[in-house]
Amino acid sequence: MPPSCVALIVAGGSSSRFGGSIPKQYQPLGGMALIRRTVLAFQGHPGVQAVHVVINPAHRALYDVALAGLDVPPPIAGGAERQDSVLCGLEALALRPEGAPARVLIHDAARPLIDAATISAVIKALDEVPAALAAKPLVDTLKRASAGATTVAGTVDRAGLWQAHTPQGFHFPAILAAHRAAAGQALTDDAAVAERGGIPVMLVLSNADNMKITNPDDLGRAARLLGQSFGDVRTGLGFDVHRLIPGEGTIRLGGIDVPHTHGLEGHSDADVILHAVVDALLGALGAGDIGTYFPPSDPQWRGCDSARFVSHAVSLVHQRGGIIAHVDVTLIGEQPRLSPHRIQMVERLAALLEITPDRVNVKATTTERLGFTGRSEGLAAQAVATLRFQET
Repeated sequence: MPPSCVALIVAGGSSSRFGGSIPKQYQPLGGMALIRRTVLAFQGHPGVQAVHVVINPAHRALYDVALAGLDVPPPIAGGAERQDSVLCGLEALALRPEGAPARVLIHDAARPLIDAATISAVIKALDEVPAALAAKPLVDTLKRASAGATTVAGTVDRAGLWQAHTPQGFHFPAILAAHRAAAGQALTDDAAVAERGGIPVMLVLSNADNMKITNPDDLGRAARLLGQSFGDVRTGLGFDVHRLIPGEGTIRLGGIDVPHTHGLEGHSDADVILHAVVDALLGALGAGDIGTYFPPSDPQWRGCDSARFVSHAVSLVHQRGGIIAHVDVTLIGEQPRLSPHRIQMVERLAALLEITPDRVNVKATTTERLGFTGRSEGLAAQAVATLRFQET
C-alpha cells in the first residue's frame, strides 16, 4: 500500500483585496462555489485518501452551502494569518481518530484550476524527497522599480527563478515540526517554512493555468479558462487478443488476478484488457501502438506486469498536456464471468489511469459461442479512450 496522503485546503482568508460581499473562496465559478471546485479536484484524485478544509469559523454558513453533499470531514477552525491556519490544520490532522497521515498536500482554496497531473507529480516527488512544491519557471523579464515605483531601477536576472504555486507536499511529521518551530515567523508559504526547518524542497512543474484568484479580474480569467480549456477532444480505439492455455488457476485481467481454469499466453502477463487500454490511449495520442514501446521481441518485457505499460501511456498523455476523460472496456469471451470482479477491476484501472472510478467502465460480452472466443480458445478485449487537450 502507498503511504497515506491527505489534502489540507486552506480557506480561512477574508479576501480583503478581492472585495465583494462574500470572500472569494465562496464566489461562484463555472456554476459552483470556487472552494467546491478546489475540494473536488483533490477528492477525485486516486492518490488522495481524504480532504480536510481550514476555514474562518465566521464563514461556516457559507462553507456549509458551498460544500453541501460532499463527503468531507467537519471544517477546521483557522487562525489570524494563513500560516496560523495551516498550523491549526496540521495539528488537527495529527489528532485524527484514524491517525496522522504519512503525507500532506497543502493547497490554497483560491487555486481552483489545479489539475490531476500536477497533484500526481507532487505526490510522486514525495517518494524521493520530504518536500515538494508545484511551481512555474519565470519567463517574463523582471524589472526592479525605483523608490517612487514610477521608473525602472534595474533588470533582475530571472535565471533559476520560479513562481511558487500549490499544492505543496510534505512528509507529515517533518512539516508539522517545522510549522511548530516557525510559529510567529510570518513566512510566505509552507515551502519557506520547510526551508527554514532545513527540509530540502523539490520543484515540480505546475500547470500554467494553476492560477491564484486574487481579484475579480482573476475570477473572470478563470471562468474563461474553464470554458476554453480542454476543448480539443480525441478518441482512440484499442483491441487485443490472447490465446487461452492450460494454466495454474488464475489469469491477469484488468490489472487483477481472476480465478480461471486456464491461463493467457503472451510475452508479458498477457493482460488483454490492459493491452487494449494502452493501445486506445496511444491511438488517441497518435503515438503508435503498444509494440512500439514494448516489443515482444525484447526479453526485458517477458512476464512483465502490464500495469507498467499503462503507466507509461498515462505519462505520455500528461507530457502532452492532456487529461483522460473516460475509458470504456469490453471483454469478449465465454469465461471467466466478469461480474464478480468488475468493481475491483474498475478501481484498479482508475488508479492506474490516475482518474476517478466514475470515468472508467468495464463490461463483457460473448460471441454466442461463435469463433475462437466462442470456442474458449482465447479472450479478446476492446477499449475506447477519450482524451481532452487544451485548444491551441
